[in-house]
Amino acid sequence: MNWSDIGDALFGGVSQYGAILALVQNSLWAGAALGLVGGLIGVFIMQRDMAFAVHGISELSFAGAAAALLLGFDVVAGSIVGSVLAAAIIGWLGARARDRNSIIGVLMPFGLGLGILFLSLYSGRSANRFSLLTGQIVSVQSSQLTWLIAISAVVLVGLLVIWRPLRFDSLDPQSAAARGVPTRTVSLLFMLLLGLVVAVAVHIIGALLVMALLVTPAAAAMRVAHGPLIVPVLSAVFGFVSAVGGILLAVAGTLPVSPYITTISFAIYLVCRLIGARRDSTMRAA
Repeated sequence: MNWSDIGDALFGGVSQYGAILALVQNSLWAGAALGLVGGLIGVFIMQRDMAFAVHGISELSFAGAAAALLLGFDVVAGSIVGSVLAAAIIGWLGARARDRNSIIGVLMPFGLGLGILFLSLYSGRSANRFSLLTGQIVSVQSSQLTWLIAISAVVLVGLLVIWRPLRFDSLDPQSAAARGVPTRTVSLLFMLLLGLVVAVAVHIIGALLVMALLVTPAAAAMRVAHGPLIVPVLSAVFGFVSAVGGILLAVAGTLPVSPYITTISFAIYLVCRLIGARRDSTMRAA
């Protein structure tokens, strides 16, 4: 393969861009909602050191979606069941970081194994199986878009309702408990909201790469900002740009959407890390 072949793979469909874009408008709307909500919830994922939990929940979400695909049910519903079940287990049993990591370590291979089993038994289109792992820009149907937008709205409202106690518990759990914050309830609610977001992410970027939209934007924002308002806003903007920008680029190419989204997300993180490192160096010199 030479450079021209790579260029054709990346941007081979530019001449038909408008026509293809009209076919993936559902994915654009879903990606925009996921980028915004994923960026917001990603701040708390980073503050609570739960990046590993995102990957664990995504594996059970993948298993639920694969089971629904095999049985002929709605894939979004199956993904939600798997995500919420995993989030509830982790949130209820993993109060301490050591317990949480061990539970996730057990759930991840179990969920991935179940998902692979269900996909191996599925005799339908291979693209449907592939999309659950790496995402597909045409995988969001009109009926599913309603589900995905509704889930994103529920997560956004839920985050706003518990924002203050969740932020207090994320930054200083001991003081939050001493002040009467129901930390266990707040943690469980957060895990359920996280499970719902992961269910949406699986249908946009695939089960293997959900952290590109739920962790990387927040990690990038924290490198260049520290305020309680600017960090969530930047994280949401970075998530939005990564998701929508990746889909827009994928429309012009022949590759799955996930390489474009992950590349944009990683590029944003690298730029923010360089800016943060230069700022810290300047402050030390001063």
